[in-house]
Order: sequence, then structure tokens, then C-alpha cells
Amino acid sequence: MSADRPEDDRTRTDRPDDIALPRVRDVLDAATLMRGDPQVLVGGRALDARVRWVHVSDSAEVAGLLDGGELLLTTAAGWSGTDAALRAVAGSLADAGIAGIVLELGARFPVAPPALVAACRARGLALIALDRVVKFVAITEAVHRRIISGQLEALQERQRLHELFTGLTLRGAPADTVVHAAAQALGAPVVLETLGREVVTAELWGEAANEVLGDWAARSRAGDGLLAVPVEARGARWGTLIALPGDEHPAGRTTVLELAATALALARLADGPDEWATLPAHELIDAVLSGRHTGDDDIAARLQAAGLPVRGRVLSVLVAERADGAATDALIAALTDDGAQRASVRALGAVHEGAAVVLVSAAAAVRSAMLRRAADAAGVGLGVGPEVSTVAQLLASIRPTRLLAARLRAGEVRRVDDRPLTRLVSELGDDHRLQEHAERLLAPLIRYDEQHQGDLVRVLGAVVAHPGSRTAAASASHLSRSVFYQRLAAISDLIGADLDDGETLAALHLALLARG
Repeated sequence: MSADRPEDDRTRTDRPDDIALPRVRDVLDAATLMRGDPQVLVGGRALDARVRWVHVSDSAEVAGLLDGGELLLTTAAGWSGTDAALRAVAGSLADAGIAGIVLELGARFPVAPPALVAACRARGLALIALDRVVKFVAITEAVHRRIISGQLEALQERQRLHELFTGLTLRGAPADTVVHAAAQALGAPVVLETLGREVVTAELWGEAANEVLGDWAARSRAGDGLLAVPVEARGARWGTLIALPGDEHPAGRTTVLELAATALALARLADGPDEWATLPAHELIDAVLSGRHTGDDDIAARLQAAGLPVRGRVLSVLVAERADGAATDALIAALTDDGAQRASVRALGAVHEGAAVVLVSAAAAVRSAMLRRAADAAGVGLGVGPEVSTVAQLLASIRPTRLLAARLRAGEVRRVDDRPLTRLVSELGDDHRLQEHAERLLAPLIRYDEQHQGDLVRVLGAVVAHPGSRTAAASASHLSRSVFYQRLAAISDLIGADLDDGETLAALHLALLARG
């Protein structure tokens, strides 16, 4: 049969996705092939070629009948033995894009011709010699069975993934859930970033944040080893879904990311831009306050990747108790929209257990007037942490700032640096001696309040907050002066101490702060 068949794209066979195809190295362990005692003469990276089909031919002109990706089984009975002819055959087969050659040694070639070996090595074409006679039909059946099995697995896996991501879309799953599902399917970290290369959410899949997200913008821009798929719909692109290196997937790693990106795009159309804007802050604040991180480097990498620079910046935390999402947004807007500092202040924040927590990165110290305007705009009392230069110091400042914020009225702005007792309690942490001190002093008041539905602990809090003014303390307690003084007398009797004594007030203040 002549190999001189004109090429026509309409006669080319459909190509299965490469990912579902076995490599040459995968089919070498087929039992039927092993019976031929295969010897790899040209291997290495050449063995990574995908096998689309198996073709049997002894013709030197077989290249014209091939479509690319075939594993050629041959005895080379029709091949010339000259070096030039062998180089020509190897070249034509390589140009046809075949996966490799399996040469059965025998009457025509008792040993593999050196010229053929050299030509295959020069073209990166796998060459395997069989020292024993085997049934080519048995090899063909085994390899084809493996190819079809891989295709079936790929189809089944695509169907499963389609159902998975369709279900997430219909349930309105948030972006972090979709990204987690993609990482789980791939067994590798997956990152969703904005067009500005800021991380919206990331599933690290067991990796350290600084290993995955460190210098993320530069890594994303370089793209080395990363698989990226755009998140877009209706002509608008909002970001990119990126997978880090990992094992192959039966359905194809690109297919997994494309399905996940489609789910993210549909969610973005349905929910608008707000989710992407708030998600990084919610994840970071939750990680910081719940301790779900591996250390300072972890948080530093996450902050930097989310667009909050930490190197060479003035860092601080703001806390407002009894605040909601609107108050948090107002705080951030007031800080970042100020004309004089607009370009130098970055902030992200979220509500955690009823408190607005805002992390601030600035080129210089944030002005007190700006903080007061932010508190007024949000209608909250604002606890301001110390201005620090490292993430470790920033994390350490959160607890004293929360303790301080819990005692502030709307519009009131206080700095932790101005509250040494609050800082002391925070630094002592959960020291059992501090807790015992609080229990010893406050137990009588706590028991009284529990038995009589009283408010003595609350009134005592107002007293220590306003030690120099009983009028201010009464106002803070929302009690008339006469009722307020009755409460003071009851407190004094129960604890057996004089509330006008400075040392007693300091001890009580310390106990209240320790109790939280």
C-alpha cells in the first residue's frame, strides 16, 4: 500500500486530550511488551511523549500514513540498511510527530543500527528494542485498552467536576469555597488574584503562606511553573485563577481551573464586586484573631499579597467594639480617602465577634485628627494600637487594643500607648496569678449581680474609667447620682475596701481588665 496519500485536514482523526493519554514510559510495563525483553536505547525525556495510538508497519514510508502521537511497532523489514536511509526514516517519523519506535530485532536487524540510534537521539525520539519475538497484536490491544480506559476516566472525572462546580454555583458558594474545591481537585495550592495581582483568596493546601504568597505579585508576573486561567464573563475580566505545580489530573489541570473559573465568574455576576473586596480582609482578620496561622512570616506574606504593604511601613491596628460592616467600611474609607494621605495609607478590616478590626499600613504616622474623623464617620469608639514596624509587633498589639476598645464610648478615641495598665494586662496574658487577683477582688460583686440581676460590676467599670469625676462615672453608668452612690456603698461593703483609695482603684481596674 502506497504511503503517498495527500494530507487533508478533514481526514485527520480526532485527538483525545493529551492528559488522558499514557506516556511511552507508561506502556513499557505492559505484560505483553515485557515478554519481548524491551531495551530502552533512546529514553530520558523522550519517554514522556504521549501515546495516542499504536501503529504496526514495516514500510520505510510509513510516516506519510501517520497522524502524530502513534507508537510505531516494526520489524523494519522494508527499511534500507544504509546509514543515510536510516537517518531519513528516523527524521520522517520525528517530523510526523510519532511518540516512539518499538523495533523488534531479528532477521533484518539482529542489533539496533547505530545510525538509527544516533538519529533518534538527535531528534529526541524514543527508541525501544525488543530482543524477543512478541505478538504485535497483543501489544496493540493492551496499549489501546489503556488509552481507552484513560479516556473513560477523563470523561467521568470531567462529569464529576462539572457537577461539583455547577452545584457550588447554584448554591451561591463564596469564592473561597470554590478555590478550596479547585485546590482539593488538583492537590495543589490555588490562588485567586485581581487584575492588579492582589490576592483575593488562596487555598495553600498544606504549604506555608510565605512559600506560596511571598512576593506574590512578582511571582505571578513571571508565571514560572504556574497554570493560569482568566476569570471573565460577558466581555469583562476581573481576575485570574492560578494553580501552583502539582500532579497531573485525569481531566486535565487546565480543565479543573476552567470549570472553577466559570463558577467564580458566575458568582461575580450574581453577587457583584463586594465579595471580592471584603473576602481578603475577612480571611486575614479571622486568621490573625483566631490564631489560624503559622507565624509572623505567614501573616506578613498574606498581608503583602492582599495589597497591604508591610516592609518599611508604619503598621497599626484599630478596634471598634459593637460595630458592623457599615461602620468598618466607614472607618476604612475615612482613613484611605483623606486627601493628604490618600496615596500613603492602606487599610483592610472586617468584623470579628462584634468588633471592627482594621489593620493599617502607612508611609508615616496617621494623624490624630484623621483618627478622630474616622471614629466620627463610623459612629464608634476607636481603640488605636501602637505604631510599629514589624508584623510581630502588630500581632502583639491587637489584644491590648481590643481590651481598650471595649471600654470606649462612641466618638471616643484612645491610644494603647496612653493606657499603660491595659498594655500590662495584655502582656501578662493568661498568667494564673492575674486571674486569681481578678477572681479574689471581683467574686463578691459577680455573685451579687448573678443573684440579684444587678449591675455592680458595670458601675465599678465606670468608676475606674472616670476616677477623678463621680459625675462622669454616674453619667457613664446611666444612673441618677443618688442611685449611683447607693451602688458605690454596696460595692464598698461587699469588697471591704475604700473606693476613694488610689491603690484600691488601681487594683480593681487591673482586675476588671484581666476579667475582660
